Parts: sequence; structure tokens; C-alpha cells
Amino acid sequence: MELLSGKTALITGASRGIGAATAQMLAAHGAAVIVNYMNSKQAADQIVKDIEVKGGKAFAVQADVSDPAQIKQMVAKANEKYGQINIMVLNAGFSFPVMPFLQYPWEAFETKLTNELKSAFHCCKEVVPGMIERKSGHIIAVSSGLSRQPGFGFCAHSTAKSGLDAFAKSLALELGPDGIRVNVIAPGLTDTDATSNLPADIKNMIANHTPLKRYAVPEDIAGAILMLAADQSKFITGAYIPVSGGIQII
Repeated sequence: MELLSGKTALITGASRGIGAATAQMLAAHGAAVIVNYMNSKQAADQIVKDIEVKGGKAFAVQADVSDPAQIKQMVAKANEKYGQINIMVLNAGFSFPVMPFLQYPWEAFETKLTNELKSAFHCCKEVVPGMIERKSGHIIAVSSGLSRQPGFGFCAHSTAKSGLDAFAKSLALELGPDGIRVNVIAPGLTDTDATSNLPADIKNMIANHTPLKRYAVPEDIAGAILMLAADQSKFITGAYIPVSGGIQII
């Protein structure tokens, strides 16, 4: 069953990890997929090839989504290729140092906040007008469990993702009358490149404290995004959905 037949999805940061798994899963359910990347052209092209081999539609677009001009060009290419964007997945990640607040330089803190929110703001600025015209659309922001349950050394990340959560709720309120749904997915610890340097004992400790007794793989998060992207979830908006194996209840 193709839940997304006839839909087009733009996924930022889709050359690896959660973004790559999401691109593949949405394509498997019938969506034409735009795979955004910044530096990893080879990886993005491979995702496109994997999708096409399975009979799906995809193409890769390079853009730094902290740059409004590049976002505009990316969306223009997507519209030229597929005519519309029905699903916007705000997944691009921005690096940040992990260190205690008293050691944190303001410049690094500001950069993380600015890039996170600038990306979401300008991506939505570009895709929302078309969604309003069609009176339908889905925006899904990939946040983090750390936006609600901060971790030591993650003050910039937690603050940036909390801002993303608030931004998504505001859009859900404003855009709901136009048939546009906006939701937040909050992954727990997920096995990606971004967490590859985390010591195994820390990963195991988190898994042992999780009701499902493991940490996530990218496909777990992609499945939740698919759920929200499908029309079967058409009465869900403004939601913050943890995808963390239940660790948030502990």
C-alpha cells in the first residue's frame, strides 16, 4: 500500500542517518523525494540510486540550509522537477560543541541557535505559500528528546531544539486553517554518525534504562515521520511525539 502516492517530499539533511532512512521510507510508500545535502554528494547520489533501483522517484539537491538564498534555489529546483512540495521534513543537523555552560563560548551557542531556527524559518517561508495555494501540506520538524529532558553539556542543542518545537507549534496554530499540519518528532538516542563517538557503555546504559531495552536505528524515526506524513494522520497537528522507546516516562 502506497501511503504517499502522488506526493512530493523535501527532506533536508537527507544524505545519511535519519534523513537518508526517511527519504528511502517515504519513497518506498510512493512519494517522489528530494534528497537535500550540503557536502556529501556521493552519499546523496547513492540514496537516489537505491530509491530508483526499487522503482521510486528521487533526485539530490545541494544546498546549505542555513543560507536563505540556497534554500530558495533548492525549492525552485524541486518545484521545477515535481511541480509541488507536499511534505517538508526539517531534518538538517548543525554541529555544536558539547561542554558545560560555564565553558561555552557565546559565539558557538549563538551559531547553533541561529542555524537551527534560520533553516526551519526559511525552508517554511519557501514551501508554505504553495501549500496554502493547494490548501494542504505537512511540515515535520525533527527535534530531540533533549529539548524536553536536557543533558549535561547540551545547553545549545537543547535550547535550539526547544526553539524549533515552539516554532512548529506556532506554525500549526497559524497554518491550520489553510489545511497545513505541522508536527514535531523527538528522537531519543539513535544509532547514526552523529552518535558514533558516544562510548559504548553510555549507549548501553541508555538502552538498559529504556523500556524497549535498546536505542533507536534511523528507520525507527523514519517510521514515525511516515506516520505523520500520511493522510491517515490528517487530524494530528501541533503534536510533539517522542520516538525514544519510552525512555521519557522513566
